[in-house]
Amino acid sequence: MPLRAALIDMDGTIWETPVRMTAVREELGLPLDGRTILDGIADLPPSRRAEAVEVLRAREREGVERGCLRAGTRELLDLLRFSGVKTVLVTNNSRESTDAVLARHGLPFDLVVTRDDGPLKPDPGAFLGPLARLGLSPGEALVLGDSHFDLQAAVAAGIHAVVLVAPREWMRAYFPPGAAYHEVPDLDAAREVVRRLLAAK
Repeated sequence: MPLRAALIDMDGTIWETPVRMTAVREELGLPLDGRTILDGIADLPPSRRAEAVEVLRAREREGVERGCLRAGTRELLDLLRFSGVKTVLVTNNSRESTDAVLARHGLPFDLVVTRDDGPLKPDPGAFLGPLARLGLSPGEALVLGDSHFDLQAAVAAGIHAVVLVAPREWMRAYFPPGAAYHEVPDLDAAREVVRRLLAAK
């Protein structure tokens, strides 16, 4: 089945930010337990949740202000568009921060899905929802990300073409056992893997 959609993560994949969620977790007193930071915030006492959400949003805005587009992003998107593949940005970041990044760099995604639009990765609905909107199946999709959330969501959604860009070592403890994926150091290498996957289909 040919690849018709690429589900692409933002932070750590195409957007390089100096703000690390591990540091934000420490700031909020949340454990590094493999769950999303919003799951951790939901476990806080009600009196602390609103403040924690504001801290998260402030750090995300800082990430937009101080971050930069990762080398190779435009070339990767060009390859996908030239190959007739729909590009879908799927991020656990906010709509506010995501729109700011896209507006600054004029990145042409066919569809953009943030945490304000639907379930968070690793919920498979984060990928299945956009695919349904495009009228496509998991077998026609490729996932490009950098974390265990991307891999977990892909496996749960039945997406077998997965490329991970330089995942952090601590994340490996949360990779689904036996999950197949391509690991690359940067987006230039990711583009070559995508090129091979497109040719194989």
